[in-house]
Parts: sequence; C-alpha cells; structure tokens
Amino acid sequence: MAKKRKINKYFSTTIEGVIERRGVKTYLIPDNGGEAIFIPERKTNHAIADDRVVVSLFASRIGDRPEAEVIEIKSREHESFVGPLEVNGKLAFVITSNKIMTPDIFIPPAKLHGAKNGQIVVVRILHWRDDDINPVGEVVEVLGEHGDNNTEMHAILAEFGLPYSYPADIEAAADKIPDTIPADVIARRLDLRGETTFTIDPVDAKDFDDALSLRINPDGTYTVGVHIADVTYYVTADSIIDREARKRATSVYLVDRTVPMLPEKLCNNICSLRPDEDKLAYSVIFTLDSQALVRDYTIARTIIRSNRRFTYEQVQDIIENGMGDHVAEVLCLNELAQKLRTRRFAEGSINFERSEPKFEIDDSGKPINVYFKEAKESNQLVEEFMLLANRTVAQHIGKPGKGRKAKTFVYRVHDVPDQHKLSSFAKFIKRFGHKLKTSGSPKNIATSLNSVLNEVKGTAERTLVETLAVRSMSKAVYSTDNIGHYGLAFDFYTHFTSPIRRYPDVLVHRLLTQYLDSQKSQAVDKNELEELCKHCSQREQRAANAERASIKYKQVEYMQDFIGQQFDAVISGVTEWGIYAEIVDNKIEGMIPVRELTDDYYRLDEENYCLVGLSSDHRYQLGDPIRIKVVRANLDKKQLDFSIA
Repeated sequence: MAKKRKINKYFSTTIEGVIERRGVKTYLIPDNGGEAIFIPERKTNHAIADDRVVVSLFASRIGDRPEAEVIEIKSREHESFVGPLEVNGKLAFVITSNKIMTPDIFIPPAKLHGAKNGQIVVVRILHWRDDDINPVGEVVEVLGEHGDNNTEMHAILAEFGLPYSYPADIEAAADKIPDTIPADVIARRLDLRGETTFTIDPVDAKDFDDALSLRINPDGTYTVGVHIADVTYYVTADSIIDREARKRATSVYLVDRTVPMLPEKLCNNICSLRPDEDKLAYSVIFTLDSQALVRDYTIARTIIRSNRRFTYEQVQDIIENGMGDHVAEVLCLNELAQKLRTRRFAEGSINFERSEPKFEIDDSGKPINVYFKEAKESNQLVEEFMLLANRTVAQHIGKPGKGRKAKTFVYRVHDVPDQHKLSSFAKFIKRFGHKLKTSGSPKNIATSLNSVLNEVKGTAERTLVETLAVRSMSKAVYSTDNIGHYGLAFDFYTHFTSPIRRYPDVLVHRLLTQYLDSQKSQAVDKNELEELCKHCSQREQRAANAERASIKYKQVEYMQDFIGQQFDAVISGVTEWGIYAEIVDNKIEGMIPVRELTDDYYRLDEENYCLVGLSSDHRYQLGDPIRIKVVRANLDKKQLDFSIA
C-alpha cells in the first residue's frame, strides 16, 4: 500500500473525481470537495471532460499546489461525438465541435458507412490505444449537410446526448390514448368547471401546464386555484411512454424548437389545458386573505375548463391599461401576486432578474435580429402562484404533524453558496463601489445581495455582476434529502407545476396521489428515488447546456454579417489564453486571443481579475469598457474572435 502523505489539504496519494475542461486546461474536481487540481496535458492519459477518474498527486514544480496524473478511467460520460467529416483520399477524420473531445477522431474507410465529406456525423469511439494521439471511431449516424439549420440543431442535441425525435412505437402508444374522459372518472373528481379559469403562457406555447382560477368570497377572502395538468392519469408508471419520459427527464428548449419530454398528442393535446375543453388537473386551492396570506388550502384531483388562453403580453396590457377580458380577476390576482412577491424577498429570497436573449429568425432558420425579454408583472403573476403551489405541496408532505415521520419525497434543493466564491464575488464588485455582506445569517446575506442587484440596474456592469452573482451560487438539484432552497429562502420546496415538461413533477404527482390515498399507500424505495433524482438533475443540466449551445450558435451566426465592424464592449472574462468581451448592445460574447496582444507579454493576475503587461503594467481588467472589432465567426466551434479596435 502506498504511504499516505499530505499535499496541502490532501492526505492520500490517490484521489477520485470528475474531469473538467476550463478553456485549454484540464482539471480534476475531487469527490472530497477539495479545490480543483490541475492535470498537465501529457498526464491526462486520454481522459476527457466529465470522465470519472482516479489520479495520483505529485508536487508541482511551480507554486505549492499539487498537480495530478490520471492513473485510471473508471467510467466515460460521453459515448458519442459530433462534428463535420473531412475525407481526404483514404484518410477521414471527424473534427469534434465541442471542447469535450479535443483531438480529431480517425475514421477508417470501412467505418464511414456511406458518410461523405463535409457532412455532420455522429461517431462512437472504437478504441484509443495508449500510444495513439487520436482515437479511432466509426460513423453511427449522418445528421445532414453542414450549415443546414436542422442539421446544426440536431448536432447540438446529439452533442449532449439528447434525442431529437420520438420513437414510432411510443407515438403509436400515445395515439391509442382516448381523448374523452370517462364519466366514472369525472364523478370521482372535484368539479371546478364552473370557476373562472384561464391560462397565461408565451405566445408560441402549445403545452399549457398550468391554469389559475379566482373567486372573491363575501368575507373578503379569495379562493385561488392553481391547476396543473394531470399527466399521471394518462402516463401510468413504467408504461412504454413513462419509460421514455423518465429517460428524457425534461423537455429541451433550443432557440428555434422544443424537443418535448412527452409525445405531441399528450403534451400539446390531451394533457394541455386548452380553452373550452374539459381537462383533468391536479389542483392546489388556496384561501388567501387581503394580504395574500394562506388561511387554508386543499390539494385535490379535479376536472376544470379553461375560459381563456392568455399570452403574457395580453395580461400585461390588462395590468397596465385596466381593460380586457376577465379584467377584475387579472387585476386581483396580480395584486395578490405582488404581495406574495414583496413578502418573499423580505424573508430572504434572492431577486435574480436576468433578461433572456431571443432571436427573430427567418424561414431558413437564420437569425435576423437579437432582442431581450425582461420579466414583467404578468410573468411575476404566474411565477408567484407556481412558487406558492410548489412550496405548499412540499410542506404538505415534508412537514408532518407532531409525532409523525416525514414521508419520502422529491425536493428541489439549493445549498448555501460556497464561502470562497461569495468572498471572491464581494471583492470583485467592491471595485465598482458595491458592498456585499458575506457573513451573518442567510437572510442577511440574501438581503445584501438583493441590494447589490438593485444597485447595478441601469449600469454598464449590470450583466457582468448578475452573471458572476449566479456563478457564486450553488446549483439547484433534485434530492430526497431536504436541505431547503437557499435562493428562494424556503425550508420546503418541490417541482409540482410542470409535469408536461419535467419528469420530477411526474414523480411528485405520483407520490402525492399515493400519500393522499391512504388505502393505496405503499413503501417507497428512497435509494431508487434518489437515483432518479440524480438522473433528472443530470438531464436538466444537459438540456441547459444544449440550450446555451443553440443560443451561442445563433449569436455567432448572427455576427457573421458584422465581420470587420467595431462595437463598444465590456471585458466579461480574463484567462491565460485571452480576454472575453461582451458587446454592450446585444450582449454577444467573443474572445480576444492573448496572442493578438502584441504590445507586451501579458500574464494572468487571478486574484485581481486582470491580465497585466509585464513591461508596461498595462491592465485588461474584468468589467472595464473596451472597443472591439469582429474578426472571425466560427460556427463549427460556436466561437467569435475579436481584436482590440
């Protein structure tokens, strides 16, 4: 057995963890929660991003931090890779379009399987010998022609191991589900078809997960219903449709399309809470007082009938102008929602209000305009009642009466922020004149952070500060172990309100049904449920990465028309290999490679977030304004190159 020795905070010669790529460098993220450990390229031994590995540690020749060498690859996260195929005589390579697999993949002629030069293909690795620089693979699918919009979007999905179509047998199973609701099912439900009910969704939405109803009571209280599509009535546990939904775990939203978790007949038709149709729902019905405090609530399986399908824009117009369909109900719900919102922030919820990039796209899929959507009161109206329903359902199961044990459940949890990240963020924003408390109660820290986020509105550094604030937070995940939700300042929280597009919500509906019906209650395997939670968290992250990749692709495609033009920008990142800058007008980010900075030799000063010229002491500081010129737009790499104008 190797003798254990201490290297900094590590007490073993070997450590297990996951590989992470940061630009051109490779690191190990240790399972023990220690700091990331640098792995020199010659010591990676064919390990790539997201692989689970064992490393041995050795002392660095520079500095006091240890470095590592991969000695075992325990499991590979990525089985297939995507990129354009280059065929030159008897030589063929796939140029991978992501940063996971850095070397090109060699394809023997017999393994091309009909693929042609220039096509976008999916390949799997056949072998990668220790002495070989390049892995050897085979083409398993031809996605289409390079540059075609559908091909490129499918390539992004394939890159992250996400599906882009539905198997025929599952579509066929969905087609067999009847549209009509049996009379005996209606008889067992709470009938709310007489309540004033409506949906509020984006203008292009078809899958209406949720609806709201309102009744004003003679005693001055309000009955507010949050009605959620009852997916689990139609999708029974371990059915062919359920198994596919479980595998997908989430719908995926790219710039120009949605890849649904459920077959279209279910998500856009049978389950969708469309107007003037009887629909099965799972409802949380609240009695609220004039201050939007919950006096009472009921959770029930219901039948509802939506009176109106609103868009967010239509509801916003009613809020601003006081005219339109169901104006009294909309204005009343908005007033209650704003009271819920004000109280939530007062209790320590963090107010992240980041604008989303949107694209105007022509018939060929080419972006012709970039714009940003800010959340308005209509969005907040829906958000607050969904948060209230999610919180209430989690409390109902997770906070049992005195002397009773909490039942196994699926929670949406968010850990407290890492103190080191929070301190680094506080140090950075201090240079802009903003002060953040990093000690004290979680509520005090959240209140301080909200003050900073409010201060930066309308400033040049707003986007940068908001981005870094999000990065200083932990990631929210699904778990059977409830640790609360730091960002929302909720002790109990779950996802109940979107079962059409999120599998954890399906699990929550099933558990809720089981626990509400004591006659059907049976033991729940917590370990099995925890594995499902981990799977759903991982798939959620993949879907988010794919969405970001599609946004980046469209941003690069949009900027192809601006090669050679100059823009005002803000330095959004500094690394050893270059400066990242974000254009002020459209928030599109590109990189100025350090090799383009020819006036001096620049080194990275990590502690002060800047590149420093060794001779001139000239600094390129995170957050500084900069004038850039667009030099290159590389769609294959989803990368923009800038130069200093």
